[in-house]
Amino acid sequence: MASHHTPPRTKHQTIHPNDAKLRELILLISEWCQADEKFGAIKLNKLLFHADFSAFLTYNEPITGQEYFKLPQGPAPRRLKVITEAMIKKGEFAWQEVQYFGRTQRKPVALRAADTSKFSGPEVVLIRQTVEKFWKMNATEISDQSHVFLGWKAAHLKETIPYTTALVSRRPPTDHERMRGLRLQSLAEKHLSARA
Repeated sequence: MASHHTPPRTKHQTIHPNDAKLRELILLISEWCQADEKFGAIKLNKLLFHADFSAFLTYNEPITGQEYFKLPQGPAPRRLKVITEAMIKKGEFAWQEVQYFGRTQRKPVALRAADTSKFSGPEVVLIRQTVEKFWKMNATEISDQSHVFLGWKAAHLKETIPYTTALVSRRPPTDHERMRGLRLQSLAEKHLSARA
């Protein structure tokens, strides 16, 4: 995920899931990935996750606002099954079973064009970049990549992964940050001992 400085979220700012945008994002990614022989259900989950969390990190707002939860193979939108089942009933989406290296792969197929008017120009660019970034990866590789993400690592199985975990950096703290932390620690210890 790209890291850009963004203004901090206000304390009471909440993220609202947008099912309409999730439907269109599923269709758009499925459309763009039809020529990708590695594109299956697992890769769709990870592309949705990376697009939403990258948007949160870059623009302080996810694309769909959907809740993602921890599964063994990486994060997935909690409502993906419900949404795709509704799309199948409407004839907008299908799962195609294809053979991929001796295994059956569930390939997402868009049965209509995505309504890109649901997305802003920067969102479309970010979605395109996400698809291109992971194009050469298979399901195992993209899952392994998501397992490095601290939000997935810290969550328990089936637990929601907060968007704010995208803000946690893996870089070591600077000397200045370390010194500030030690000062805050000693200040906190003084206050705690005074209250004991």
